[in-house]
Amino acid sequence: MTGVATAMTAGLVACGNNKTSSTGGAPPANTKVGILLPDTASSPRWVSADPNELKAQCAANKLTCFIDNANGSATTQQSQAQALINAGVGVLLVVNLDSGSGKAIEALAQQHNVVTIDYDRLTAGGTASYYVSYDNVKVGEDQGTALTQAPQVKDKSAVNYVEIDGAPTDNNATQFAQGYNSVLSKQPGWKKLADQTGNWDAATAQTVFTTMLGQHPDINAVMVANDTMAQSVINVLKSQGLAGKVAVSGQDSTAGGLDNVMAGTQAFTIYKPVAGEADVAIKLAGQILAGQKPTAPTTVKDPTSGRAVPAYLADPTVITKANVAKPVTDGYVTAAAVCPTPALVQLCAANGIKTP
Repeated sequence: MTGVATAMTAGLVACGNNKTSSTGGAPPANTKVGILLPDTASSPRWVSADPNELKAQCAANKLTCFIDNANGSATTQQSQAQALINAGVGVLLVVNLDSGSGKAIEALAQQHNVVTIDYDRLTAGGTASYYVSYDNVKVGEDQGTALTQAPQVKDKSAVNYVEIDGAPTDNNATQFAQGYNSVLSKQPGWKKLADQTGNWDAATAQTVFTTMLGQHPDINAVMVANDTMAQSVINVLKSQGLAGKVAVSGQDSTAGGLDNVMAGTQAFTIYKPVAGEADVAIKLAGQILAGQKPTAPTTVKDPTSGRAVPAYLADPTVITKANVAKPVTDGYVTAAAVCPTPALVQLCAANGIKTP
């Protein structure tokens, strides 16, 4: 056990302290919260946005938090969960890599009386006491609607489009697709030519889209699930002289995604301020540790077990050129990250983003 604890201490980031409880009165007996993040490749949010906000909220709520990233390995995440449980966390936030491994982690936590919260991704068949995320079907619906309004396709009576979905192991990707398919399948004149997973991976998305474009050179729009994969699509389009001529979607409001929106090579991205998840999840963890049993405002149905999971769901925002500065002015991403070159500084200035 000592070896596991030592490994955990070396691999985790601790934040906050345990002097008082955010809920008032005496501090809870246990102020330890474990946070399991999935990877560093699928989205920049897992590298900076979420860890930074989670650490800030842990400090503000006077909790001792341990944040770990599995770097894409379910086996690593399982080991991290075991180490956190051995270290005595009372609440565990889980961003699963797949529902099977997430379910195993939650079962392990339950055996040790550790309360689990599904963070961002629902663990299908799991036992989490709460789910904190964005309304992911609504995210997909917003993506579909925004794509139909992209200038490249808005006035076309016939639109040929393809889809590059997120990883099938991620329930969010399923919900996103449910949302945008519900919109695009009803659009008069819209014809889906191909649909394949990009697996939240830039290289996979590039390979998939290269094949799609080769088979269907008359593509007018690409429904791609996030900014990381959208960048790969745009790179392929650039190589064919088609960037800006084909409508491309996105999600996550990454610095690169915002640059592409300003350049006109990406029609939009979806803005999901991390505070909408992190702030709620850490406050919820503090309440649980203080012995409370909060009542969530809604529930979501577990697609595997049918269980009604208590849920806190935030609303997303569509970002186009008209409001591209919002994620920067909100502090979600820095102007330095969005405008790192002289050319981008000029583009940012033209779109209302001020640089130092």
